[in-house]
Amino acid sequence: MMDDAEFSAWQKKVEGTNISSTTLLATDYLNHFNEIVMLLEMVPDMPDMIEDCKEWAPKSYQEHFRDSAFSDKELAIEAYEHVPPRFRCPFEETIEHLNTIVAHAVSQLETIIETGDEDLLRVTASAVTTSLQKFMDVASGIIHGSAKTMSQDEIDAALAL
Repeated sequence: MMDDAEFSAWQKKVEGTNISSTTLLATDYLNHFNEIVMLLEMVPDMPDMIEDCKEWAPKSYQEHFRDSAFSDKELAIEAYEHVPPRFRCPFEETIEHLNTIVAHAVSQLETIIETGDEDLLRVTASAVTTSLQKFMDVASGIIHGSAKTMSQDEIDAALAL
C-alpha cells in the first residue's frame, strides 16, 4: 500500500503533463476505445468495416502507452503502478465492461450483417456506441478524480445489448 508521502511525490512527478495529478491516470488511454467506437459507427454504412472491428483488440493501460506516441508514455506506464485503489479498481472494472461490450457488439453486428437487416444493423450499432460512450464517460470521470461510477442496474442495462 502506498503511503501519502509516496503518492504526493508521484503527484508532483506528473504535474504539467497530460496525466491527472489527482489519480495518476491519463485520458489518452481512452483513444484506444475512441478508435473502435468510430469503426462501429461506420458499420451501418459500410458493413465491410466489421473486418476492421474484428481486428481491434483490448489493450491494457500499459500496453496502450507502450504502443503510443504519447509524449509522457513512460511516465504514464510507471505512474499506473501507483494509482490509488479507490481510482484503479473502478477504472479497471469500467475498462473490463468496455472490452466486454466491444467483443459482444462485434459478434452481434457480424450476425446482423449476415441477415441483411440494415435497419437492425443501424439501431444496434447506435445502441452499442451509445453504451460504449457511457462507459467511456465514466472512465474519463474516474481519470479526472470522480468516484462516481454506474449503478449495477445501469451496468446491466448497458451490457444487455
